[in-house]
Amino acid sequence: MARFVVVPSIPKETGSTRSGARFYCTTAPIDFDIYDNDGKCRLKICYATRIEANAECERLNSEIFESALVSSRGSVLC
Repeated sequence: MARFVVVPSIPKETGSTRSGARFYCTTAPIDFDIYDNDGKCRLKICYATRIEANAECERLNSEIFESALVSSRGSVLC
């Protein structure tokens, strides 16, 4: 399983409208967050499109993979 994955952000309430006796909340358009599976949390930066979030997610996962690869090579050489 990849450490970082793209998830829809939590909708943010921007106000409410009334229709008869009921109130309906209006929300902002959905953005995308990156979720850290190891840390069990969302990263603070939001992305407007899934494409941007996927690109950043792939970059973060490749950095983790490369650092693990370098550290494993170092332990084999010792």
